[in-house]
Amino acid sequence: MPRTPYYRGPVSDHFDGTRFFNPGGEAPRGLRDVWRWQREGQRMRWPAKVAVSPVVPPPQVADLSVTMVGHATMLIQTAGLNLLTDPVWSERASPSRLAGPRRVAEPGIRFEDLPKIDAVLLSHNHYDHLDLATLKRLKSHDPLLITPLGNDALLKGTGLRVETADWGESRQFGPLTLHLEPCHHWSARGIRDRSMALWAAFVIEGPAGKILHIGDTGFDQGRPYRDLPARHGALRLAILPIGAYEPRWFMSPQHQDPDEALQGFRLSGAAYGIGHHWGTFQLTDEGREAPPEALARALHTHAIPAERFRALAPADSWAIPPL
Repeated sequence: MPRTPYYRGPVSDHFDGTRFFNPGGEAPRGLRDVWRWQREGQRMRWPAKVAVSPVVPPPQVADLSVTMVGHATMLIQTAGLNLLTDPVWSERASPSRLAGPRRVAEPGIRFEDLPKIDAVLLSHNHYDHLDLATLKRLKSHDPLLITPLGNDALLKGTGLRVETADWGESRQFGPLTLHLEPCHHWSARGIRDRSMALWAAFVIEGPAGKILHIGDTGFDQGRPYRDLPARHGALRLAILPIGAYEPRWFMSPQHQDPDEALQGFRLSGAAYGIGHHWGTFQLTDEGREAPPEALARALHTHAIPAERFRALAPADSWAIPPL
């Protein structure tokens, strides 16, 4: 265990004084289950590389547009501001440059072609979401980084301006209000700091409407979604993870599958949806194309028109229709 916790604050319904937890939820699996997965898993083969033709986004968007960079990294452009979610431009999602999940699809936007980034939304500290090398590169943009409690302890060397918040708290950023919401996940950078920093979803409220962004979550009986309509009213867009879900016995508490993502989409009341967290890094057993294929079947099952919920691939961009 690290000498000191990442966060010191009052005990709450999701913090025991040292570690955060999911109220009424499930803890992440232990090493015994990890070893079982490695022994019994049926890992599908991914291609070594997938061709991507990077796009150059406009400097600003007045209404609402989303461009996929890869995995959980998206450029959200709204109200003349440019926001990045969980930015990762590194070759590996790993603490090592020599080992760990390697990028299969190159970034959909070259780092050099990014518009001026105004803010970064960092959902939690797993390596496929918090990439210190990329965050240090972003210092030249001087963005404000907003993240859940405790993650600031990991960001001291980035040179970025950082604000932290708890579930249920909000931060003002120009014309936007950024609300942090509960989701069902966990955090760790190693084996000794499990859940010492918080994870969260975001609701971005601005002139173009409200956007739900979740970097990672288990479905958790719908709890990350069911109270959102009462708290936030109509959502224009929900950006939800749809990948890294096999095998289900191991992954289901922390990673929803495409069918569960659509159940959450319906509970949230969002008008449109984007599926992310697939096709860039092979983290789990399912094939690269399995998430969008499963999403297409689930859309049919739930009678949701395909034009309302899209699985974006790197370099895909979507100008979200108005409500």
